[in-house]
Amino acid sequence: MFSLESFLEEYETDSTDLVIRERRFRFFVPKSIDRFLDPGDLLHDFPLWARIWEASIVLSHHLAEMPVDLEKRFLEIGCGMGVVGVVASAFGHRVTMSEYNPHALNFARANARVNLAADEPNPKIVQLDWGHPHMDGMFDYIIGSEVIYKEEDYQPILKLINTCLRPSGEVVLAEGLRKTSMEFFRQVSDSFNITARKKVLRSTGEEVRVVLASMRASGS
Repeated sequence: MFSLESFLEEYETDSTDLVIRERRFRFFVPKSIDRFLDPGDLLHDFPLWARIWEASIVLSHHLAEMPVDLEKRFLEIGCGMGVVGVVASAFGHRVTMSEYNPHALNFARANARVNLAADEPNPKIVQLDWGHPHMDGMFDYIIGSEVIYKEEDYQPILKLINTCLRPSGEVVLAEGLRKTSMEFFRQVSDSFNITARKKVLRSTGEEVRVVLASMRASGS
């Protein structure tokens, strides 16, 4: 059983505030990533989950603006610290948040606990290995932000989509403009109808470009 008190004893945290459609959220984030690094190989399992990515903010806004249909089920892959899934749940969607890293799962559970009221839809939060995507039932939406980082993830993600998405379902991904993410969309364009929009986030003179892509199986 998850305990917020135990979480705060185990981790040193900071917090980050986000405002999505005039609702304020406060998310726990690690104060330092040092404990999550492999000292023998700093790039091995680098904790990409331990920050709030601009793509997660873009996807959160998108889901907050979507009409709510309680018959529809959302599966978030690579949920990290839970930003997207928590926001989507707060705006009424039925969400299952999934992540492989156990530390990330703890942060996701803590962030769901402190941001969602007892009378609001609370997400299921589960551990999921993309290579062995065993889930309870199928989903109307599969969502993710900054999950297309490595070419070796292309096939596991496609396997997950084919296993867990209803035939008429939709995949919604928010990704930075990187070679790997653009190549993924190119490779799947024969099997999926893809609609993509470029979003630009600006802060302190910096611009971050994010692609928000909707994918539906060809013929669906």
